[in-house]
Amino acid sequence: GKEVVIANAIIAILTIGGQQLFSFFTFSCPCHVGQNLIYGLAFLGVPALILLVVGYALNNQTWRLVTGKRSPFQEETTPNRLLHCKLICFVLCSITGRALVAPVTWLAVTLINGSYYVCAMSEFVSVYYYGAHANITAGERRRMLAAFPCSQLVPPEQTRARDEVILLLRYQSQVAGWLLIAVVVITVFLSYCLASCFSPLSFLHFRYWSSYVHNEQQLFDEATDQHSRLYATQHVRKFFGFVPGTENVKEIRIPSLREWQAISGLAFLKRVDEEHYDYSLLHDWALKEPVNGKYLKTDEDP
Repeated sequence: GKEVVIANAIIAILTIGGQQLFSFFTFSCPCHVGQNLIYGLAFLGVPALILLVVGYALNNQTWRLVTGKRSPFQEETTPNRLLHCKLICFVLCSITGRALVAPVTWLAVTLINGSYYVCAMSEFVSVYYYGAHANITAGERRRMLAAFPCSQLVPPEQTRARDEVILLLRYQSQVAGWLLIAVVVITVFLSYCLASCFSPLSFLHFRYWSSYVHNEQQLFDEATDQHSRLYATQHVRKFFGFVPGTENVKEIRIPSLREWQAISGLAFLKRVDEEHYDYSLLHDWALKEPVNGKYLKTDEDP
């Protein structure tokens, strides 16, 4: 839908901006044999991996998929295991597609920029592209090539060879970047085509279904907020003797030290029977304790 396209576009733009700032402030090729490759690949791969993990973590579908999967009620709610597995695979593909937007954008932009690739691969350029000092050993040649990303370390007689090597590596990097973009675009397009071909709904019916799911989720969120607020209000009223926001409060309840201790501290979700949970310590206290205690009228002198 349009919201997904806009969200993906924003993610891509932020990734491009972050990559440019990241490269400008942090990237500095070591220009040393063995270190160039590790440094360049680290800047290429590690941020992409982090963005992938963040993409998974920020997707609500990820938590919908994994939350409560070890619950004893899970087996009762999934009688058709084959259909359930197919649904899980479909959702995983959808989540992965969204999560790949940022890392693929990072890889494409860094490859088109070429700096990381030049640093990582400079020492592995074929001897054919290096015309100076043909009689030196292979180890010395690799050390010279590894220094090429740092122009200040290259002697004047090797400047032309350095320029040729840098141009070659930038060419390779940019071609790889554009190929990556082309593969991703074609894959996304074919995926949408296949999904549409196998859809059991017609075009307008699918649009109606998408609109229904969106509105249902929005209404459910609103009802969840209101329901939880009303439910929590009952427990707060029992503890303090009034509801926040009430005008002309006649009296308030003075909780005892034991009651303060009962609702303070840390607690996990507590199961009280086969169908219900206590959501908090205040919830647990309100269900167990009778309505009594010390009350103070608000118009009296304490």
